[in-house]
Amino acid sequence: MKDIVTKGTVLALALTFGTLACKDSFLVVAPTGTLTSSQLGTKNGLEGLLISAYTELNGRGFSQTASSTNWMYGSIMGGEANKGSNAGDFNAITPFQRYEMLASSGELTSRWQCMYEGISRANSVLRQLKTADPGVSAADLARIGAEAKFLRGHYYFELKRTFNNTPYIDESVDYAAGITEIGNNADLWPKIEADFKAAYDALPEVQTAAGRANKWAAGTYLAKVYLYQKKYAEAKTLFDAVIASGKTSSGNKYALFPSYWQVFSADNEKNDEIVFSTQNVANAGSSDAASNDLNLNWPYNTGPAGPVGCCGFFQPSFELANSFRTDAKGLPLLDGSYNSAANALKTDQGIASSAAFTPDTGPVDPRLDHSIGRRGIQYLDWQVFPGQDWIRDQAFGGPYAPKKYIYTKAQEARIADVSNWTKGWTGINVVLIRYADVLLMAAECEVEVGSLEKARDYVNQVRKRAANPAGFVMNGTAPAANYVIGTYDAAWTDKAAARTAVQFERKLELSGEGHRFFDLVRWGTAATVLNAYLTYEGAKLANGLGGAKFTAGKNEVMPLPQREIDLQGTTLLKQNPGY
Repeated sequence: MKDIVTKGTVLALALTFGTLACKDSFLVVAPTGTLTSSQLGTKNGLEGLLISAYTELNGRGFSQTASSTNWMYGSIMGGEANKGSNAGDFNAITPFQRYEMLASSGELTSRWQCMYEGISRANSVLRQLKTADPGVSAADLARIGAEAKFLRGHYYFELKRTFNNTPYIDESVDYAAGITEIGNNADLWPKIEADFKAAYDALPEVQTAAGRANKWAAGTYLAKVYLYQKKYAEAKTLFDAVIASGKTSSGNKYALFPSYWQVFSADNEKNDEIVFSTQNVANAGSSDAASNDLNLNWPYNTGPAGPVGCCGFFQPSFELANSFRTDAKGLPLLDGSYNSAANALKTDQGIASSAAFTPDTGPVDPRLDHSIGRRGIQYLDWQVFPGQDWIRDQAFGGPYAPKKYIYTKAQEARIADVSNWTKGWTGINVVLIRYADVLLMAAECEVEVGSLEKARDYVNQVRKRAANPAGFVMNGTAPAANYVIGTYDAAWTDKAAARTAVQFERKLELSGEGHRFFDLVRWGTAATVLNAYLTYEGAKLANGLGGAKFTAGKNEVMPLPQREIDLQGTTLLKQNPGY
């Protein structure tokens, strides 16, 4: 779908149509840069409107933090990463990692506007379908409408879990019909369910482009919405169907990709693990077609020996890195002892790159070195990670760098977009839902309905893929670290223990992918887990996290942007408790 995104970026700006005439009508000139309903009602016009709705998945035109990749809202706020860089650079993010968000935050306004822009574009598609050209087939009308509802469901889902309830606007409402008089007093969940259910019922299994949502992406999303509401039986039924019969938009059955790190590579963007992803293109004439939301999240000051060289954001946390410690059997330390002095990973915090350093030699999950760049370990095909030289301010952000969605040296010439101020704009697609995520969400449902052995099977499928030695990071011809990972071989008989194992597996498998904060909130453990994280991490990074606190009953959702309340008034928009 990369070619469609490129076209969509252009189509979102203008659709051009030309006609010739020999009558006086040629004197009637349409205003430059405008589109008529008849133009938009054609097959090409409808597709152009639809693709413009897809483009907002990356938050194009808004702040880097606004997009659906959720690197700030899901991962930084979930304790997986620190803002990084230094204290002064893009310090609008700092209140989010400290849970000190204010309604006046420009980042919150950008998030709100981004999601409603996506909704507006989806609504435009649905509105235009009512006056579509008679030449557009019934099948195309049904598919285009279902894709629009899928996207609208997605954007409202992001609003729901960010702000709780927000005004619901569909295609039937405009300014004349009172769009400015809609408040946030109604629950969004039924509306979100309805959109994904309609998409699941109407979308085809196979699409013309891999990036388009298909039936199984909609089914997965509907199951996820059920899971968020603790409708475990309903979610399980759908996950069962997705696991048994689900296919990618290209028509291949869902499956775990053999090598963990390759899931995030630009060379495998149509692999069988991808349920739904953003679509990006490099060097298409404008960086608008590339990924603008992750353009800061690279190692700092790398020079030609590393990727981009800017800007040092999104540094994985000490706590996350320690979580990859394993016991002698290769199982995670579910009792939380991974943060103890005996088990915490050895780091080069405060040690110059020119000074001697020996990396940690204890047993670790191999996913650690696919997820986190650390001193002494090969960093993709660039070089051994040098430590402090590639970190802007260790005292503020810690010793680690992001590693997922980083292009390799071999890919740079075709993946890095060179039309903007940094090569951080890339053509790498970002996965929003993948099959490993599906298996682990399904495992949650199995635990809650009492099928503990089925949950164990799903978790072990994920762990077996991670244990594939062909996918280990290597320093030369040897594994770069002491990789020890095993499966859960004893039967699961305790529901609470099984729940803990599944939840921790999500932390390991999906780290840095924007899920963690939302998971903690829906599990009801956010205050306990995040305050423990702040105590541990804050002792190491006092400049950024010292004294920070998560407030239960408040910080589970963001404050509604004050700008929006000022526009609509407090009688319509009710602020969330505590703000």
